[in-house]
Amino acid sequence: MAAAVFLTGCASVYVDTATKEVADADIRRPATAIPATLVFDYQNSGAPNTRATQFLKDQVTAQVKKTGIFEIAAGEATGKTALLTITINNVPITKDAAQQGFVTGLTFGLAGSAVTDGFVCTVTYVPADGSSTLVSTARHAVHTTIGNASAPANAVKSASIEEGLRTMTRQIVANALRDLSTNPQLK
Repeated sequence: MAAAVFLTGCASVYVDTATKEVADADIRRPATAIPATLVFDYQNSGAPNTRATQFLKDQVTAQVKKTGIFEIAAGEATGKTALLTITINNVPITKDAAQQGFVTGLTFGLAGSAVTDGFVCTVTYVPADGSSTLVSTARHAVHTTIGNASAPANAVKSASIEEGLRTMTRQIVANALRDLSTNPQLK
């Protein structure tokens, strides 16, 4: 796919509209923020992606702090603080994406292609008091077109790949945190 982007120079990124922005008012905040240690991990098909984790870690940390649900503790988790783990897993949706990109490259963009990457965000909260672990998930997608391919109808064009990835991350994390915040067992 990278070769096709290089050869054609015409890749466009679109963030799917099925996963919506979450309004601040939709997040339930406890009376006092819950002290927690945050662990963030970005994966590709279940395998850790250290580079992407480092790229998005500050954004995700700031987003969690902004919700007011958790007070992020520094350092390693201890028995006195809860553990909040956020994992974003990039999972393939489009079959034969590499082959499509190759064909697009060979035709210098005349045979366009479209690829969809799926994302699953899993937020796991382990309370410090040993009570039940809570899990919340959200799903999202980013579409990439190369060459002479039509834009997907269910998506908004991003100015860049980075902007698309950051928008997807903000939306998917917000949806999972919102769902976690409404869980009556959150304490």
